[in-house]
Amino acid sequence: MTTLAEKLAVDASASAKGSDRSKTRRVQIEMPPRSMDRLEALKEVTEAASYAEVVKNALRLYEAMILEVEEGSEVYIQRKGDDKPVPYKIFV
Repeated sequence: MTTLAEKLAVDASASAKGSDRSKTRRVQIEMPPRSMDRLEALKEVTEAASYAEVVKNALRLYEAMILEVEEGSEVYIQRKGDDKPVPYKIFV
């Protein structure tokens, strides 16, 4: 299976060569009401200028987490009031 890091390297190489992949493309998605509510809430609390900004930020975070997990890293979270961090299972 190809890792995300390998896929991103291929995409970056294609973009550097002037591939059509470097052009901005419009994406239209349908979301159930609950997902749209979540998107709207994230836009509001993050003070994002647009839904696109929320999605781009979410993709950056998701990508970073996948790259770390592929490298064997573990993600930890320390909750308020807890003495020490605990593993946060993102991809179960």
